[in-house]
Amino acid sequence: MATPAGLPARRAAVQALHTILVVGRTLDDALDRAAGGLCPRDRALAAALVGEALRWLPDLDRRIDRATATPLPADARARFVLRVALAGRLRLGTPAHAAIATALPLLAGGPRRLAHAVLARLEREPEPLPAVPTLPEPWAARWRQVHGPAAVEAMARALASPPPLDLSLKDPAATRPWAERLGGQSLEPGHVRLTSGAGLEERPGYASGDWWVQDLAGRQAVHLLGEVAGRRVLDLCAAPGGKTMQLAALGAEVTALDRDLRRMARLSANLARVGLAARTVVADALDWAPAERFPAILLDAPCSATGTFRRHPDVLHRRTPADLPALQELQRALLGRAASWLEPGGRLVYAVCSIEPEEGQEQMHAAVGLGLVVEECRLLLPGVGPGDGFFIARLRRA
Repeated sequence: MATPAGLPARRAAVQALHTILVVGRTLDDALDRAAGGLCPRDRALAAALVGEALRWLPDLDRRIDRATATPLPADARARFVLRVALAGRLRLGTPAHAAIATALPLLAGGPRRLAHAVLARLEREPEPLPAVPTLPEPWAARWRQVHGPAAVEAMARALASPPPLDLSLKDPAATRPWAERLGGQSLEPGHVRLTSGAGLEERPGYASGDWWVQDLAGRQAVHLLGEVAGRRVLDLCAAPGGKTMQLAALGAEVTALDRDLRRMARLSANLARVGLAARTVVADALDWAPAERFPAILLDAPCSATGTFRRHPDVLHRRTPADLPALQELQRALLGRAASWLEPGGRLVYAVCSIEPEEGQEQMHAAVGLGLVVEECRLLLPGVGPGDGFFIARLRRA
């Protein structure tokens, strides 16, 4: 019997979804493990299925539970297969017969009749998805209290579809020509926004190193450092290197530090591709110490990453508010180390791709206790601003 078209992609999608929701790995890591050996077309389909399943997970589960007499366990393989099948049917336009034909082989030795009955019932009694996804609890309740209902509605709308892709240009003076050549739009000098990241490595300028992927919101952290040309800048927690390259392109003498050897190898490869230079250090910032102080430091601290859920919807399901105290403690420790390496009068930019006050505004109290002056704070919310969610603060050593 011939293998139904798209079955390898759906098998990989089920495996990746399980790895994310049960094992707790990131979306990118899970896809690399599950779909790494697939052809580009099947890998792209697997990524789309997993992404849509994560964006609409509470709504898909609600439909699955409505069609079963007894709710399936959260970790049941049948639930994962049905999630992928419904993501394809309701979000990617998979025909009903194809959704069933590619779902049942994934349950060999399992409840195939149950899955067939569920999918058949949902075809007989269709219930369209809501206009915007249902944000998972407890994040939705938390954000309504912290950011307000209007902001939460905007964030839910932002979750509905994959976001556009932002590029940073090595030469900001060539912004307009590159925007025209790539078919994108620019929202500031040195930036081009594309509607899709498909075929990115085949696009003009990739091989020649004229640009790199970097979200528009993340660029603002470097902007807050001010003039960096000819200055020594320490980029802490630097991998995979978007801000390092942005700093180097502006003429800074960058020292990029991160403890993750694999991610630092990627940073070095990115630097080589774009033809920029930086000193790279593989070390834990809590153990490492520089030979001299820096006039400028950028600390993009490890965080919950809740501000990135538009492009990484897995964070809504892998992370919970219970993770925040440990992250907050780590951020305070890193902030203390960075403050001790700053020259008098020097600037430190603290950034987290998080929209949680514990990781942003509340850390400014610790900064003041370290002898730093808070000069400016920015909170960027996904769906409200034009990019990911970030908290960014510029601090000065008194």
